[in-house]
Amino acid sequence: MDIKSTITTLLKDGFILVFNQNKLDVVKTAQALIKAGINNMEVTCRIKRPLEKLVALRKSLPDFVAGVASLIDSPRMCQLYNKTHPDDPLPTVDQAVDAGANYIVSPGNFSDESYKKFAGKTVMIPGCGTVTDIIAQFSKGANFCKVFPAKQLGGPAYIKAIDPAIHKTISLIPTGGTNTDNIPDYIDAEVLIVGGSFSIIEKPVMDRIIEQQDYQLLAEQMSKIKQLIDSLRAKKWPDIDFSHATLQEISKVTGRNFNLKHNL
Repeated sequence: MDIKSTITTLLKDGFILVFNQNKLDVVKTAQALIKAGINNMEVTCRIKRPLEKLVALRKSLPDFVAGVASLIDSPRMCQLYNKTHPDDPLPTVDQAVDAGANYIVSPGNFSDESYKKFAGKTVMIPGCGTVTDIIAQFSKGANFCKVFPAKQLGGPAYIKAIDPAIHKTISLIPTGGTNTDNIPDYIDAEVLIVGGSFSIIEKPVMDRIIEQQDYQLLAEQMSKIKQLIDSLRAKKWPDIDFSHATLQEISKVTGRNFNLKHNL
């Protein structure tokens, strides 16, 4: 899947699930998402053996858009971490891409070296906490900028405050503390894609899903999230059908640039 198709899928979905649960099967979780109308998921490096899970996902569901998150783009930090965790090392950005990641996500900025290697080829979503971060990372080739940790940075109010100052050009993905209560405010702040983990599901329900390995219930819960986002985006942008719109159409109506000038 090329970079343009990956971005189109992320925009169509409007939601990125952070797979951070060791007790769930990654393939069955992806299948539940597909039932819910969501065709992407990021595997975070905060779980055990993330690249093994990514490879299993890509092998079983080759058309599913799979990302790798919580990548630390620092050889020194990876070296230090892996020295004390030799049985479950932290993957590098290169290893994630080589394993088949359709998109890569970091809690912090990506390095210049990674942009030289992967910009325009693999979707890059760096973590940003300031306007300076956002502008600098987009200028180097980021396709989206992850606002992280969104809740602690100020949530929807933060997005509303900074977005006009960056001329509503860069598509921001808030991640961290997103839930069904604040998703409407994020969409109202013109967020096209929301990131969230399993905490977006009420804890008793999520506990049941894990204990009973109930992937049908997971699909039902994810379907509610998808329907919520779809309905909110339809009201916010009545001229766009995200399920069929092209990147050019979305960009024209929303004013967002997805950094594909070399690919379109």
